[in-house]
Amino acid sequence: MKNPKIITVLVCCIAVLSLVAAGTGVLWQGNGNHSKFVTLRGETVSMQGDGLYKFDSVNYAAQGIGQDIVTLLVGIPLLLISLALYRRNSLRGKLLLAGTLAYFLYSYTTYSFGVAFNILFLVYIAIFSLSLFAFVLSLMSIDVNELPIHFSSKLPRRTIAIFMFFISTFLTLAWLGRIVPALLNNGTPVGLESSSTLFIQVMDLGIIVPVAVLAGVLLLRQNRWGYLLTSVMLFKLFTMGTALTSMIIWQWMAGVEMSLVEAMIFPIITVVGIFMTFLLLKNISERAIITPV
Repeated sequence: MKNPKIITVLVCCIAVLSLVAAGTGVLWQGNGNHSKFVTLRGETVSMQGDGLYKFDSVNYAAQGIGQDIVTLLVGIPLLLISLALYRRNSLRGKLLLAGTLAYFLYSYTTYSFGVAFNILFLVYIAIFSLSLFAFVLSLMSIDVNELPIHFSSKLPRRTIAIFMFFISTFLTLAWLGRIVPALLNNGTPVGLESSSTLFIQVMDLGIIVPVAVLAGVLLLRQNRWGYLLTSVMLFKLFTMGTALTSMIIWQWMAGVEMSLVEAMIFPIITVVGIFMTFLLLKNISERAIITPV
């Protein structure tokens, strides 16, 4: 086990700072004093107007609060549980820790670049930076060369790979469906609102989609990196999918108009992702699996 003390310190710092950031977002929601704002592109957007996310749109604030709740109830507990398992030199713990750190890295990268400047700006940056280095170190603690022999032959590699391909295809079509028409018509894409660019789409199309495709291809080939990437992706999708479902619920409660297709498919993906994660965990052995010749 490499760098256990450094990883422990980093993870504990992430947990504490995330508790502050997410807790503030949940507890300081404001009084619903929404206001109208005309963007540089001439669109009228309803702004939160109060609370931590007062300079964000009602839509973005609802998503932020929804994700903060999941970070408090799922993300932080899972982070600490995976750290405890990691310190016991558990392979499941190492993979779970890497996947959970991927959630925090993704989340607070988007918070750092996407949330309107507020009193927690430096906290967002700190969590982003800590998550980045902890994530890299957690991957380094995994012996990739030995990884395949810890997975059962009963692991449904084809099914999981198809799920990876579906996620990449859905995200690509969903986000290009917003971007391409706006580019062709020299207009404003749906979901831009008060932001200067589509930062979520940058993360998904630039990182999540390629990694999902690569994970699926390498897993089908039984490549050692396929097992690693797939494991990290499934754990990250489990937490992020739960957060997306919470976001949708809070958007609905805030009266935000949503795409019916996206509102239905994201929760379905989350449920399927949880099931796939269960199958993955079930087919991991802490000891090397010797296949009879």
